[in-house]
Amino acid sequence: MHNGLRSQWLPNTEVAFQRMLAAIDLARVSVRLEMYIFAAGVPGDLFRAVLLAAASRHLRVEVLVDGFGSRPLAEDYWRRVREAGGVVRVFNPLSLGRFVIRNHRKLLLIDDQVAFVGGFNIAPEYLGDGVTHGWFDFGLELHGPAAAALGASFAVLFAHHDFVHPRLGRWRHTAVRRALRSHEREQVLATGPGLGRNVFHRRLLQDLGRARHVEIVAAYFVPGLGLRRALRRVVRRGGTVRLLLAGRSDVALVQWAGRAFFGGLLRAGVEIDEYQPQVLHAKLAIVDDVVFVGSANLDARSLAINYEVMVRLDDRRLAVEGRVLLAAARQHAVPVRHHRRGFLQRLRETWARFLLTTVDPWLARRQLRRLV
Repeated sequence: MHNGLRSQWLPNTEVAFQRMLAAIDLARVSVRLEMYIFAAGVPGDLFRAVLLAAASRHLRVEVLVDGFGSRPLAEDYWRRVREAGGVVRVFNPLSLGRFVIRNHRKLLLIDDQVAFVGGFNIAPEYLGDGVTHGWFDFGLELHGPAAAALGASFAVLFAHHDFVHPRLGRWRHTAVRRALRSHEREQVLATGPGLGRNVFHRRLLQDLGRARHVEIVAAYFVPGLGLRRALRRVVRRGGTVRLLLAGRSDVALVQWAGRAFFGGLLRAGVEIDEYQPQVLHAKLAIVDDVVFVGSANLDARSLAINYEVMVRLDDRRLAVEGRVLLAAARQHAVPVRHHRRGFLQRLRETWARFLLTTVDPWLARRQLRRLV
């Protein structure tokens, strides 16, 4: 079934969902799904149906959804899948003392040979081509060793889904951290709270340190000082940096915070475009011939609070094809030439930046300390 296939781009969620549903139908051993948001309706009910069919074929079916992102699901939504032998778990069920820590990963694994990664959740608003309807998002269908490494990473969080750290809790958290790190490879970058320096951020900065041509798509872009410096240095060396950001966003606070950095980046020579037709939700960086794709945004929440997974591929073909996709997307974007704003707008951006880069991480650290 899987031999001889190459990794390929999923240019929009409509194509991604079709490929994912078809792959589940063709699975022979196992299906493992990890989602931050899984919602009833279309396409969620279609995914539930094929997962039920897979469980009924006696395949190993494992589903992990986040307790906050997927909270609207009815309590018995997965009943038939469970009755057929599937195992469905909720990561970090809602609790006042730990609600900030979330599993933001999006991942589908078929037989541990094929993996689907990207920014898309399984919910009605994502379904479409990203231009005429549906949020703009895309991802990769991966074949080969990266899929097995992603499967091992999935198994760690699936096993520790309850996020409860009883007596000897610090030891247990350390065990989870070591297990996640043990499955890191050159291609798989698993991150989360308390795991030390963010390995995705570190690898991205390393690649930017020698880059000539950089393209980044970010739904939520609130860059730290290190990233801003790295982008400016690329331009200073004579390279190019192009950002494709959200002109329409589902989280206005993040958009306000991100725009606080526009002036400095534009003055440094960084090009910024804002996508217009639909909400932009993609997470992608192409640094010369290296491609980063997965669930992590470039903001404090993804880099310091959430559990995330990114894939790093040094693959010229995928990089070239990815740039073609981005060139097409920019046809629907508006260039940002300057960023002049009045006092009230500056005040709003400053407060948004403070809340997202200072208050949110502080609250997460407090909650994590109680657990470990």
